[in-house]
Amino acid sequence: MTLPDTAANPAGADRTFQVDLRGLVDLLSHHLYSSPRVYLRELLQNAVDALTARRGLAPDAPADAFGIRLYADGSVVRVEDDGVGLTEADVHSFLATIGRSSKRAERIAEQRGDFIGQFGIGLLSCFLVADEIHVLSRSARTPDAPAVEWRGRGDGSYTVRALPASARPRPGTTVTLTPRADAGEWTRPAQVHALARHFGSLLRHPVTFDDGTVGQDVAVNPEPAPWARTYPTPGSRSRALAAYGQGVFGFTPLDTIELDLPAVGLKGIACVLPEAVPAGRRHGHRVHVKGMLLSEQAEELLPEWAFFVRCVIDAESLRPTASRESLYEDDTLAAVRDALADRLRDWIARAAASDPDLLGRFLQAHHLAVKSLAVHDDEILRMLLPWLPFETTDGHTTLDEFARTHRTVLVTSSVEEFRQVAAIASAAGLGVVNGGYTYDRELVHRLPEIRPEVSVADLDPATLTAHLDPVDRETELAAVAYLALARDALAVFDCDVALRTFQPASAPALLVDSREARHERTRSQLAREQEGGVWGDILGALRQEAPRAQLILNQLNPLVRAAVAIEEPELARTSAEALYGQAALLSRRPLRAAESSLINRSFLDLLAHALRKDS
Repeated sequence: MTLPDTAANPAGADRTFQVDLRGLVDLLSHHLYSSPRVYLRELLQNAVDALTARRGLAPDAPADAFGIRLYADGSVVRVEDDGVGLTEADVHSFLATIGRSSKRAERIAEQRGDFIGQFGIGLLSCFLVADEIHVLSRSARTPDAPAVEWRGRGDGSYTVRALPASARPRPGTTVTLTPRADAGEWTRPAQVHALARHFGSLLRHPVTFDDGTVGQDVAVNPEPAPWARTYPTPGSRSRALAAYGQGVFGFTPLDTIELDLPAVGLKGIACVLPEAVPAGRRHGHRVHVKGMLLSEQAEELLPEWAFFVRCVIDAESLRPTASRESLYEDDTLAAVRDALADRLRDWIARAAASDPDLLGRFLQAHHLAVKSLAVHDDEILRMLLPWLPFETTDGHTTLDEFARTHRTVLVTSSVEEFRQVAAIASAAGLGVVNGGYTYDRELVHRLPEIRPEVSVADLDPATLTAHLDPVDRETELAAVAYLALARDALAVFDCDVALRTFQPASAPALLVDSREARHERTRSQLAREQEGGVWGDILGALRQEAPRAQLILNQLNPLVRAAVAIEEPELARTSAEALYGQAALLSRRPLRAAESSLINRSFLDLLAHALRKDS
């Protein structure tokens, strides 16, 4: 931006901004547009809007009466349309004034919803690939007006001149660019054709391309959108939509869901991904506005839980941002997002009611997405909760199947807690569900809403230990000395030791401990270490009676029976430490440094003892 001459503008007088066009073009290329390739989209968009305005003047004209013709031979790029055209006054007003759009003119303000562009800066994108823009136009609104030529240059200057009507016999506009040497990547004939198909494959006006070699124009958009065509049977329609989705996204959809929202003029398809994706990964959707490709990465189109589909849509009423590469977040977009979410719920409901095979394949791949939806959607919860897979003591199974054999369902609060108790609980006949995964614990607790005959409770360590059989009195008395040594050895871990009998006999020990209990013991230890200080007072106020961990030795296991009979105190302590370490490893929880050290030390001590014995 440059400042006007102060001599021509005395103090206090109104002044006009002066625009440095080169700086503005640099701003567009680096901050507004994602790539120089958008120049062709902007030219196509201007041509489409001109045709829309022309159609308003001749509503009874045949559908193919007006079109767009592209030409590129390596030396020039030309876009010609049969649109409404411009008069000389229009050229001065709209082409030479940055930010003013002919779509905002009062005479067509009421029609602005029919146009793609609204911001009046699209033509500047041509300066990303050329130093001069040549426009030749003739107005359809003023048939006796002469043709007008406008030449704009990257330094901010332009010229306008009137030409005889013979220079442009028919109304419309031709934009010609002479590409710069560094813009060949975007202006070669093959690339122009590819960009035209990329951006304009769904445009409703005929678009053709000529590279000057074949002698005839090639249709860019020979067919309407696949959802706008007619098919002989529903099956052929479904196959055609699936093939289109595969061509766009590169995968064979598990199913395709037709999308139709007449209130906003939206049509399209949602392609269900055939494989699971990480939770929360939001795929971009391909969005066209009035046929023109707007974005291939429109994440805002669907709610976060709908990450199991990718959409292709064409809409009339969605607003593009100034760059026309994403959607403007407004009430209309929010309503569209909610309506599309309802369509996905309806599809899930139909699959559940009429296509169990499809539902099974869908849930196998996307159960996490459905679980996230079921947490907040009571209808989906009632419909699908019994069919969702969970990790249980009976293996991976559905809650419906699990509830048939377990009228009382216990659920753990963490994955490690489930792994600690799974084998023992299964042998004891307890039905336990792993509630440590995202959404699982909350959903299992809602099972009685669907199966009132089933009760659900959090797994309490006392519940599990109550199902372990005590040893007889004689065996318990014989183990007193060993258990005392074991408790002393494991006191550093706040761990008690008990002797029980349980299945499977191959399990020598069970470590019953919870994450909450460990956190409470850690907090109590910090309080003791900080006693008397400010942090000690704070932690002391939070202190509860810290629950102890419990190492339960299995008397049915031969190794445990041999360890309990050890008479040498040091060896007995080492064996107790080794049993604790093995149980901690089986729990698969993160080991503390002291536990890792204990495991290494006990292993080496037992190895040394074995070597001494052999020697």
